[in-house]
Amino acid sequence: MKLQKTISGECKLSGKGLFSGAEVKVIFRPAEPNTGIVFVRTDLPEPVRIPALADNIVERDRRTALQNGAVCIETPEHCMAAISALGISNLLIEMDAQELPGFDGSSEEFFQALEKCGLVEQQAEQRELAITEEISITDGDKAIYALPNNSPSLTITYELDYTEHTGIGRQLFSCEFSQEQFAEQLSTARTFVLEAEARFLQSRGIGMHLTPKDILVISSDGPIKNSYRFENECVRHKVADLIGDLALVGRPLSGRIVAYKSGHLQNQRLARKLVQMAQRLDRKGGSSTAALMDIRRIQKILPHRYPFLLVDKIVEIDGDRRIKGVKNVTFNELFFQGHFPGTPIMPGVLIIEALAQVSGLLFAQRLEHTGKLAVLLTMDAVKIRKSVVPGDQLVLISEVERVRSRAALCQCTAMVEDEIVAEAKLKFMLVDEEMV
Repeated sequence: MKLQKTISGECKLSGKGLFSGAEVKVIFRPAEPNTGIVFVRTDLPEPVRIPALADNIVERDRRTALQNGAVCIETPEHCMAAISALGISNLLIEMDAQELPGFDGSSEEFFQALEKCGLVEQQAEQRELAITEEISITDGDKAIYALPNNSPSLTITYELDYTEHTGIGRQLFSCEFSQEQFAEQLSTARTFVLEAEARFLQSRGIGMHLTPKDILVISSDGPIKNSYRFENECVRHKVADLIGDLALVGRPLSGRIVAYKSGHLQNQRLARKLVQMAQRLDRKGGSSTAALMDIRRIQKILPHRYPFLLVDKIVEIDGDRRIKGVKNVTFNELFFQGHFPGTPIMPGVLIIEALAQVSGLLFAQRLEHTGKLAVLLTMDAVKIRKSVVPGDQLVLISEVERVRSRAALCQCTAMVEDEIVAEAKLKFMLVDEEMV
């Protein structure tokens, strides 16, 4: 069993955004088990958390970006590649601007800072994803494939084809992904841009602070006022970008990735498909569905008891942002005696109650040492879309939309297999425990 990891202390970096040129200070902080990688915008009136997950990807040209509501962070891929290579599971990354520092266009500064900080194992299992079926993403002449592989490791093969541009040409790189391989072969590979592209971008006010000495600008003769660190540095950087984008799956991968001319858009589409694969495996009861909270631990947190405890186990927790629980619906449920005899259907109001209980388990982590409790206040946009009957497994998902000092809002969804059966926006009041 592999254990989750975080860093042993804080570390700081600062620099200018690669695209915006804006100054930014970044603080890396240790995080509790099952938090995941979470970016935190600290330059706003109230800090906004943006988990580094594929669900939060928003499209940008030539880079990756993540968004929570109207708040974004830009260009996380080089940082995420370093985090993935070091096997870090839980980390808070505080930023006082929108874009991470670009440095020299590689992952090296991030990798070295985090490695120097030191890593510590945590007493929680690291959930992994073994690729079990072929996934293909094609877009014109670009393609990327995820393939099963009889190995516990991840192998990556990338072919970069610039045959029409003599400064780059055709390059191929293949590796078995590991911390050592990344440190020696990938971390220092820099982002690159063709001379004509650089002129166009700067004409639009993008990257105005950069010169060919700061970033690889490539003419037909090769780098301008610069030199390659590797003969095939361009394809190595593409592999590093790919690693950073696939880190948004939220789990270490095993299998094989094969890419041809793939860019961020194709990488991101693959990451989303891999998340869907992980969810299917979870529903089938694969090893990744082991309970993070079993019924005994749930009873220690929630005051509810038979016949009103409507959560059997928790299978996924993303810090204090998202939680997934399971309710196994059987014919022995007390409410089926009267709802309805001969046609047993789980009352919709109890599905919403189950979602509220799952939300309560999520808030219990945030409120554990505050002396406060989360009490259901309002229910909005409630929709019961499909009947739930004996034999169904109800998957209960709650995602925090907003938290204030005295209130919190969650978007809640109940599912059976791949179908949404109910959804609602639930608002909770955070009250002192002695007032309840």
